[in-house]
Amino acid sequence: MTRLAVCAPLRLEARAVRRGLDGDGVVLRTGFGARRSRAQAEKLRGGDAGLVAITGTCGSLAPGLEPGDLIVATEVSGPGISFRCPSAPLVAGELRRAGLRVHEGQIATVTGLFDAGERARAAARGAVAVDMESSYLLAGAVGRPAIVVRAVSDTPQRSLLRPATVTGGIAALRSLRLAGPVLARWAAAAGSRQVLLAGPRSFCAGVERAIEIVERALDGAAADATAPDGAAPVYVRKQIVHNTHVVSGLEQRGAIFVDELSQVPDGATVVFSAHGVSPAVRSEAGRRSLQTVDATCPLVAKVHAEARRFASDGYLVALIGHAGHEEVDGTLGEAPGAVALVQTVEDVALLRPADPGKVAYVMQTTLAADEAGVIVDALLERFPAARGPGSDDICYATTNRQLAVRAIAAESDIVLVAGSANSSNSRRLVETAQRAGTSAYLIDDTGDIELDWLTGASTVGITAGASAPPAMVSQIVAALAGLGPVDVSERVLATESIRFGLPKEVRQA
Repeated sequence: MTRLAVCAPLRLEARAVRRGLDGDGVVLRTGFGARRSRAQAEKLRGGDAGLVAITGTCGSLAPGLEPGDLIVATEVSGPGISFRCPSAPLVAGELRRAGLRVHEGQIATVTGLFDAGERARAAARGAVAVDMESSYLLAGAVGRPAIVVRAVSDTPQRSLLRPATVTGGIAALRSLRLAGPVLARWAAAAGSRQVLLAGPRSFCAGVERAIEIVERALDGAAADATAPDGAAPVYVRKQIVHNTHVVSGLEQRGAIFVDELSQVPDGATVVFSAHGVSPAVRSEAGRRSLQTVDATCPLVAKVHAEARRFASDGYLVALIGHAGHEEVDGTLGEAPGAVALVQTVEDVALLRPADPGKVAYVMQTTLAADEAGVIVDALLERFPAARGPGSDDICYATTNRQLAVRAIAAESDIVLVAGSANSSNSRRLVETAQRAGTSAYLIDDTGDIELDWLTGASTVGITAGASAPPAMVSQIVAALAGLGPVDVSERVLATESIRFGLPKEVRQA
């Protein structure tokens, strides 16, 4: 482990952190205020510490913060200077998993903790807390990984100047002690590493189209609004794509996500998600005069059409997919009674077609190709005359991303896959990397990365599911760079240029 220096201004703060570290790293009592902190920064510049963690107590500025809460600084501002702390999300996530109350944000270094005017100016600049040392100490850590973790000891409502609230200081010291093991894990994970980016990764054409459809529907509703209280609402049935960040961003723009059409008022505008819907859902929308906009991915619509065609020709249609996925639910609804879900090789033995010579199969578009291939082999072994789709049902984007992640997995110690837990294609990327013999993890954001995963990992592969925003990959790389120098390279196996047209309902928006 690279030598860790932990800076704490006061004796009680240093003692609390030292107890938590349990011998990992050296704890320096740096002294209170600007003069002592500047002197310690000079020692840090000439010292042998490879990493610097700054701890201690702080005063909160933001509402909702309580004594004992931890603030992990994403940025530290001081007189005429500012420092970024890129590994903050990694430490914050680890502290949350340890059961602590954690907030991320800017900490401002001020000359007086109880100067109301100075606190107000810091809050106006976006700071959530203030201290009197961090920016001076960080100046001595330039060029090395550094993190700032402060514990709230007082709030505007509970100042330490009031004797009745001295318990705030006790709560802060307890949190600093509990944060010690996380600082040790942060230090163990630090170091230089290579980062391999899979290409292609992130958004596919179907996802980009679905998001643009919702955005245009919102723009059109705003432009056409006649109600005095603003734009008419735009509803979206289910998540437009399976990613929490995408959904949250569209909610902030005004989209209202619902699980069922019963939650949509009669006559309102509703967007069907990229995963498609069954004919029963479309019929219900028609009966209730809903203004529908269909964001179904054209490749999912192709599977629906295949299922209908096979069923109309008298075939039993084996749908290879995962129960409960919205795409599967929509396909099953295309021909109730004629489509049977097949999730495993064992399910093939349970099929009971009226005519063994009339069996067909279709697939969920986001499956792992090798896993689906095993089931197809089992189908063909039992039903040699079984018919499949005219072209692959597993979409080009899913296949490309699986091939790309397999390539980086071969060179990586671990693989990180950006994507939400309910994203089928993202989960398949994790499984693909694991089948290649590499540890792989699904993360919704950088806070999900566990520091122990990174300890000893000199090469980290990164990809993103087809529904994950490209910005997520940039954020992961930035967080890793906060642990030490990173050498980023890309392994591109395919270049995607496909783009799908928009439905007429939003084309002019």
